[in-house]
Amino acid sequence: MTNTAAEAVKTIVARIPDAADGGVRISDDGETAGFALTVAPSPEATDTVVDTDGARVFLDTTAAAALDDQVLDAQFTQDGKVSFELAPQS
Repeated sequence: MTNTAAEAVKTIVARIPDAADGGVRISDDGETAGFALTVAPSPEATDTVVDTDGARVFLDTTAAAALDDQVLDAQFTQDGKVSFELAPQS
């Protein structure tokens, strides 16, 4: 996870009172060729936890396997929105 992505995760999680110690969870949504991103108060028992400077991302087993060689990055728009991107690990 890049520093920009870590800041984005911390910003998102800080907005959810019940998830103050939680993180962003990436999971197989089961319906499309993508993943669901949600805020979670804690990881599931089988999740892989990635922690970068206090920003926590929880990956379900499918996401962890599929994204093992990827780096999570983020871009902020001028209106404050964030979009996440994956890039191959270098």
